[in-house]
Amino acid sequence: MNKKPYIIGICGGSASGKTFFLEQLRSRLPEDRLTFISQDNYYKKKEEQTRDEEGLINFDHPDSVKLNELEQDLERLLKGETLQREEYTFNNPNWKPKLLTYTPTDIIILEGLFIFWQENLAKLIDLKVFVDADENVRLSRRIRRDLHERGYPVEEVLRDYSKFVAPMYRKFVEPTKRRADIIVQNNHHIYKAIDVLMNHLKAVLDR
Repeated sequence: MNKKPYIIGICGGSASGKTFFLEQLRSRLPEDRLTFISQDNYYKKKEEQTRDEEGLINFDHPDSVKLNELEQDLERLLKGETLQREEYTFNNPNWKPKLLTYTPTDIIILEGLFIFWQENLAKLIDLKVFVDADENVRLSRRIRRDLHERGYPVEEVLRDYSKFVAPMYRKFVEPTKRRADIIVQNNHHIYKAIDVLMNHLKAVLDR
């Protein structure tokens, strides 16, 4: 590949539906022309995180993520380099991390809470999509996800949501809507938005 990769950024609050949106795109795009990068794999290790007076870690603050490393990796991909990174396991000891390989394909999809927050990182993204949903919808989805997929007790999910997730969303995530090229409402379904974006991406690939 001798042309610059086209970078799409998918941002939005926790449990807004970013993952579903991404999986739909991935299922419709040629696998060999697509690279997917999740901000989750740039979280600092647990021992590197700052704890509050209760000994809790705020994973919903930009400082919990190595955003500078994410920016550097994107720049390397834009230069045509291939790189590897260990998968983040959400501190689950039963989850064996994979070694992920990122290659400079035609389209790079970047997903995460803070990818529009850091200005230099946001500038590398060609198309910024913000997936939005009402707070009650996001909370309901987060409870189901963290309970069934990550094994967190519901009491911890609710505590973290009120203490960290909701206030950090209002402070660091929601304001980045102003940088988005497209805002997708996802209280019910987003298939029409996916169809619109797919038409754009097909045009990008044809070019």
